[in-house]
Amino acid sequence: MTEKDKTKTTKEKSSLAAKPESKLEEIQTKRERKTVLMQGNEAVAYGALDAGVDFFAGYPITPSTEIAEILAAELPKRNGAFIQMEDELASICAIIGASLAGAKALTATSGPGFSLMQEGIGFAKITETPCVVVDVQRVGPSTGMPTSPAQGDLMQSKWGSHGDSPAIVLYPDSVKESYELTIRAVNLSEKYRTCVILLLDEVIAHMREAVCLPDIANVRIINRIKPTVPPQWYKHYDENQKYLSPLASFGEGYRYHVTGLTHDSHGFPTNKPSEAAEMMERLRKKISYNIRDLVQIESYEMEDAKIAIFAAGITSRAAKAAIATARAEGIKVGLLRPLTIWPFPDDAVRKMLRNVDTVIVPELNQGQLIHEVQRLTKDKSDGGLIPINKVSGELITPNDILNKIKEVC
Repeated sequence: MTEKDKTKTTKEKSSLAAKPESKLEEIQTKRERKTVLMQGNEAVAYGALDAGVDFFAGYPITPSTEIAEILAAELPKRNGAFIQMEDELASICAIIGASLAGAKALTATSGPGFSLMQEGIGFAKITETPCVVVDVQRVGPSTGMPTSPAQGDLMQSKWGSHGDSPAIVLYPDSVKESYELTIRAVNLSEKYRTCVILLLDEVIAHMREAVCLPDIANVRIINRIKPTVPPQWYKHYDENQKYLSPLASFGEGYRYHVTGLTHDSHGFPTNKPSEAAEMMERLRKKISYNIRDLVQIESYEMEDAKIAIFAAGITSRAAKAAIATARAEGIKVGLLRPLTIWPFPDDAVRKMLRNVDTVIVPELNQGQLIHEVQRLTKDKSDGGLIPINKVSGELITPNDILNKIKEVC
């Protein structure tokens, strides 16, 4: 799979100031941008800007703070707004309010702040308000080890908010993909009117790689659907075949109500079972009916593989290095890497793991992704699903994975 195949995110944006103040800003102003050495958090920030984000509210927290620092400097230059809030609860509420007023809104945090945001994330989902939360993961629980990598927020990104609230969660494995999937996260939030989460590993957030940013004219952006009916006909939660509703912003003359209570098509609270069921079905179906648009998965060296590694984020890079060594020794092993963690790529995983004997799941937690793989591979014999776990703040290395590959050969 090529880089172009892995992500389908492109956009348009006009050039910036005639006299750029920094080298990176100078690169941003050119139609054909050159290769630049960029940190993962920088890639997220500039991906957000290229996606049209014009509002950020957040609270500094390691290891995501560089995203806020860059946007604090860059948003005012683009007629956007940056607000440092008093905490993460205020941050998620601020971006929801800004989005309702018509802004493309984003915040960034890490584990403790992500925990505090869960109620707000649920509110964004039930009110169908577009926004993006970037969670740069670190060792937890609680304060944990703020500067050490972990992958412990995978389940929280899906199940953290109470009730049934379908999630869209993206997960890059490189600096370039951090840029691309930030744009995709913003696009999906606008298209599907929901809170989209971008998970990042601390290592990717702080590592630097050479990235060739695309020509601005070739970067596609998606804007929310605007109503075309007269104000008196407008339904804030309108039903249609693809469950994608127009969204009027506050101040545009359309009357509607916003509440975290179960609500009807105009947004007003309801206790009617039929209307409650209708609302919950819409939240579910706008995700489940659009799986093909949402799910992305990379297949690497899987054509003849008898051993598969299922890994995401930074761990998948260690897996590729291990695969290269194993292949050189004649061992048929490949990698499946989900770029979309939620909704989980059920059909692709079932199909791609059908002909393998063993699945190895390395992850920087005590076992989260492995439960999803187990759910889809119940036909595997005992020992056919093997975990590799680390929660010490250290990375899983290529040798860790290679040794496990050799154990099962």
